[in-house]
Amino acid sequence: MATKKDTLARRASRVRRQVKKVANGRPRLSVHRSSKNIYAQVIDDVKGHTLAAASTLDTDLRSSLKTGADADAAAAVGKLIAERASKAGVTNVVFDRGAYLYHGRVKALAEAAREGGLSF
Repeated sequence: MATKKDTLARRASRVRRQVKKVANGRPRLSVHRSSKNIYAQVIDDVKGHTLAAASTLDTDLRSSLKTGADADAAAAVGKLIAERASKAGVTNVVFDRGAYLYHGRVKALAEAAREGGLSF
């Protein structure tokens, strides 16, 4: 019987495989969420470099948020990653939700990143 960790790893690899198929050279916006924080990175897979990163642990966000584990915090991270990606010259990305369902905090981050100027 597969453990929960195996199931999540299998789902993440399935999503990553689909993201790489449709990427066409676009960087990917990767999301990781924990029980206390949420993290986002814009990664150029061709060069293997991180172009922009944001999380609820950033000092400018940390003081303004009540907690790092709610949809409001995820939306703030989405706006911040869109701002930092545009400074790095990235406007088109492909969204990599990892093993997480597109719901709740992940959805809030994605919608805020779209409002901030990223298109995916």
